[in-house]
Amino acid sequence: MGLLDSFGILVSSIIAAIVMLVFAILSFFVTVFIVDAGASIAGFSPSGDYVVLAAAILATGAIVAGATPMSSLSGFEE
Repeated sequence: MGLLDSFGILVSSIIAAIVMLVFAILSFFVTVFIVDAGASIAGFSPSGDYVVLAAAILATGAIVAGATPMSSLSGFEE
């Protein structure tokens, strides 16, 4: 049974990694749309390079902030 349990854990880890990758790509697309819409509302017309750069920085920051444990900042220990 140990081999089957290990295989199940491996498969679930692969599925979790694929789901996280899909959500990261979707959040990047949404961020590109938000940056482009915000620039057009402000009256700017940036090239696609700068829109993608700004979206990549914002999406990376959001993903890193979501992955960090916030309980260490509050001083609460379990």
